[in-house]
Amino acid sequence: MENKFGLSGFIDDDNSNWEKVGEGVKRKIMGFNKDLMMAVVEFKKGSVGYLHKHIHSQVSFIAKGSVEVTINMEKKKLKQGDVFFIEPNIEHGVLALEDSTLVDAFTPYREDFISS
Repeated sequence: MENKFGLSGFIDDDNSNWEKVGEGVKRKIMGFNKDLMMAVVEFKKGSVGYLHKHIHSQVSFIAKGSVEVTINMEKKKLKQGDVFFIEPNIEHGVLALEDSTLVDAFTPYREDFISS
């Protein structure tokens, strides 16, 4: 259900809309309020979540596939079931080694995801 600040309660995956956010990358917001946001991000093999940083803490769960994650210029291959955690203002990015799905949680919520 939509509330004055976001999405809460029961959120039906089938009724959540995908947004294209890059070549071979799409995202949908699955719930948020001012303190927390969860999003699902799908990457086609070879697609890139370019290096970036933001003020939010982020934890990402690899729900499907495998990715090469860069955090502060250090690279590591992660597979389904693995997690990476990003402190605020740390540069990071992802390369999909195969079709992959990540579940991202942010605190506070990503205003830029809502206004884009």
